[in-house]
Amino acid sequence: MNDTSAVPLIVHSATRDPVEALNSLLRRSGVAAHCTWIPSTQDIPDALEQLNPELLICCPAPGVALSELAAMRDRMAVMVPLIVVREHVDEELIAADMAQGARDTVSLQQSGRLQAVIARELHAFRLERALTRTLRASQDYRSQLEVVLQRSNDAIAQIQEGILVDANAAWLELFGLAEASGLIGQPVMDLFDESTHAPLKAALTASLQGRWNNHTLKAGALLSDGTVVPLELVLALGEFDGDPAVRLIVPAPKRDGRSLAQDLETAVQSDPGTGLLQRRHLLHALQERLRLPVAGGVRYLACVRPDKFAAIEREMGVLSSEQFLIGFANIMRSLLGPRDLAGHLGGTTLLILLERGNARDVEAWCENLLERVANHPFEANSHSLHATGSIGLAVVALANPNLNGAVMDALDGMRRGRERGGNQVVTVDRADNDTRVKAYDKVWVKHIMSALMENRFRLVQQPIAALAGGDQRIYDVVIRMLDAQGKEVLPSEFLPAAARNDLLKNIDRWVLGASLSYIAKNKPDLLFVRLSRDSALDASLLQWLEQQLRSGLAEPKRLCLQITEEVADNHRQQTIDMINSLRVLGVKFALEHFGTGRDSHGLMAKLPLDFVKIDGSLMQGLASSPELQRRVRGIAEAAAKRNIQTVAEHIEDANTMAVVWQLGVQYIQGYFVHAPEEVVLKS
Repeated sequence: MNDTSAVPLIVHSATRDPVEALNSLLRRSGVAAHCTWIPSTQDIPDALEQLNPELLICCPAPGVALSELAAMRDRMAVMVPLIVVREHVDEELIAADMAQGARDTVSLQQSGRLQAVIARELHAFRLERALTRTLRASQDYRSQLEVVLQRSNDAIAQIQEGILVDANAAWLELFGLAEASGLIGQPVMDLFDESTHAPLKAALTASLQGRWNNHTLKAGALLSDGTVVPLELVLALGEFDGDPAVRLIVPAPKRDGRSLAQDLETAVQSDPGTGLLQRRHLLHALQERLRLPVAGGVRYLACVRPDKFAAIEREMGVLSSEQFLIGFANIMRSLLGPRDLAGHLGGTTLLILLERGNARDVEAWCENLLERVANHPFEANSHSLHATGSIGLAVVALANPNLNGAVMDALDGMRRGRERGGNQVVTVDRADNDTRVKAYDKVWVKHIMSALMENRFRLVQQPIAALAGGDQRIYDVVIRMLDAQGKEVLPSEFLPAAARNDLLKNIDRWVLGASLSYIAKNKPDLLFVRLSRDSALDASLLQWLEQQLRSGLAEPKRLCLQITEEVADNHRQQTIDMINSLRVLGVKFALEHFGTGRDSHGLMAKLPLDFVKIDGSLMQGLASSPELQRRVRGIAEAAAKRNIQTVAEHIEDANTMAVVWQLGVQYIQGYFVHAPEEVVLKS
């Protein structure tokens, strides 16, 4: 009864005296009441309808039947409590009145009990009214939702415990069905290609737990005619028949003049069979892309061609072989990342620009493509045909890229792969063997030394996200160099020269010093800083770090040093000694690029690690590869047993994120979380 608004009451009595007494009593108890006196029983129904009272109080006169008054109340406003006020009250009289429909019987002489009863009944009435409104709103929402589901142009299905329980007309149309009976009660996984199952299961679970934030999931829908159609699903948490449900939504394309023009332009530029760019438009798009700086990582061109296509064409026939090429291209398309460019170079050759974190990620992507092709049954004249492919890889220089040279190198690599029997990846990287390397190094050493002396290095952060949620501020930092004109230079351009000329230790110490300054000023929860092999084996580094920690304000617990698994494996004892010394200082330790070494699990068992960062190459094709999922799950489970936390590197899409979450990985980093281009750290 904290509501200060006037409480509407109806008082039915032969005289006005009870009304005044009740008004005075309620006012003294802090209740602002508006009492309406209704002396005639015949006027009670109209009063109930017009006044919407919260209480009906009756002071029955001789000859007035209480049951008749209660019946009027039941017809007009069944929720309104009926309280009887009598001169004298006893238990027998209270029981008799309640049997006729009253909630209670009170006496004006017992003001304390009267106040308590009125307060109780007002509270009960308001709760019941709120509950009724909520239920009515829920019913209205359910009705509105059903209308929306049926009228929406978006294809919408409701999923509970993995079972499809409802679908609108657009969803049925999408799957080529005339009525819902063919879908209702069916496991939702039966509607999708097997390669989609792992990420979809994980996304459904995450949605039910409220941990799926409007990410778009790529899925292959199995239509009624057996074909597979790529879809982009939006998942939303809702309810169905009062129980939690997940809505799968395939948004209808929203078209306006601009999007129609863009779609038309794309259609004109693309091959109608594969949807990939035609040669002329592909080369133009590549030229435009290469003018833009890459945010981080590497760029490669990949030339892909099916092996022994002439024999395939003879076996399948000209028409079926065209379908084979479309199927081959669709496998490749299903693996493309959000920043990849792909199209037809000529004949049966496909050309792809791949932007990844490092060379291993590119090679892993190519190997996954060849595996998918080799395991895919291509239908040909009532029997299945298996094929392979060859891929040539060429590095695209980040500074002054030469598109023509890179394409020729990729074609050369593809030709070598075919000559070696096919079904393999051949990389052509002329930089390491070029006779100009020494001159190249001479220039870069000068730039690096100048940048160190003039403080022209900067740190760049990439957030690391916790899959369990929360607002932890965890970052991985990498270095950028500014040239004399202030233009940013990526580490892949100058670090190879620094490594060949014994400059990595100098750069690492600059990075560590800048990172400690950032920790002292901004206090992130954790900052990952990588060390080169040279620094990991540098006996003087720990003494230098200890001095820096003592002289500065950075808390050691906020720093995590990391080296590669390869360095740790090749120098196990030095690594153990370093970790133990860091533990004394209070600094954490991690292995990055983990999971691709000769004895990853054995190494994890020997080293007292805080984190392992699972190599990005294991993320390439993870969503559709049971073998990669098994390997990543094994790493996550082994790490959990040792209380080591896991981070998945190079997460680039929602499907991969969903799978690593389901596999038990705790953190992710990569372009899907945030690109590492935003400079936020300064020395």
